[in-house]
Amino acid sequence: MDWRSAIKGFQAYLKLEKSLSANSIEAYTRDIEKLYRFAETPSSKINPEQIILANLREFITAVNELGMIPSSQARILSGIKAFYKYLLMEDMIKSDPSELLESPKITRKLPDTLSYDDINKMIDAIDLSRPEGARNKAILETLYGCGLRVSELTELKLSNLYLDIEFIKVFGKGSKERLVPLGGSAIKALKIWIEQVRVHIPIKKGEEDYVFLNRRGTRLSRVYIFMVIKQLAELVGLKKTISPHTFRHSFATHLVEGGADLRAVQEMLGHESITTTEIYTHLDREYLKGTIIQFHPRN
Repeated sequence: MDWRSAIKGFQAYLKLEKSLSANSIEAYTRDIEKLYRFAETPSSKINPEQIILANLREFITAVNELGMIPSSQARILSGIKAFYKYLLMEDMIKSDPSELLESPKITRKLPDTLSYDDINKMIDAIDLSRPEGARNKAILETLYGCGLRVSELTELKLSNLYLDIEFIKVFGKGSKERLVPLGGSAIKALKIWIEQVRVHIPIKKGEEDYVFLNRRGTRLSRVYIFMVIKQLAELVGLKKTISPHTFRHSFATHLVEGGADLRAVQEMLGHESITTTEIYTHLDREYLKGTIIQFHPRN
């Protein structure tokens, strides 16, 4: 068994059996190709079925020495384990060499968030006199109003908008479907974009159902959304490193700070595990101190 055919089969397994997105499959493939390059050197060549636990530990040590953070190492490890699980399931190997491979300890920390004022400043900085202004406002309102991942935003379709009942249908990781409530500000911004601006764009065939389009009538890329947000952050003088995911973190943090049930936040974010959502309970100490002073009966 050679690496190329094994990786190709693994990609098909991730797509057909696990229903992973193209981005996730690409990430897994990159990680397995790192192992492939490590195993094939000018002096030696180790095929996938010849890999043993010691080889994998050497590889993880090499990755660690490159200065990768624990979360990146853990992702690579997850890819390796999934790869060898696939090979074992397909009877390409007799035993799984990754079974006893340890994960690096990951310290969870609260991601950077924006204050409500910061978000308002960015939205207010959008030039609404330009056609893309209405679209960009709808993008920010939807990101913050629904806590979407950037890929969920770019793939959002008109047929999945239920503005009359204030919900949108979202397809998250692994094509998992969820319904997310939509607030008044986001609904208003979406209606202006869709009914007053988008209708005048010549739409390319096959792109008719996508909500957010460029002036050529094709869906926006993830990179373009990053660029829009970065430019707005610079325009209002925000010093933080801001991305579309910052709006997702802000959405979750503001809900938890406001007293929202953690299970409800988990559902809206599309987190498979509650432990992923629990990161948002580690809020600013001053906020927690203020909450205790305000609400504890002994204070």
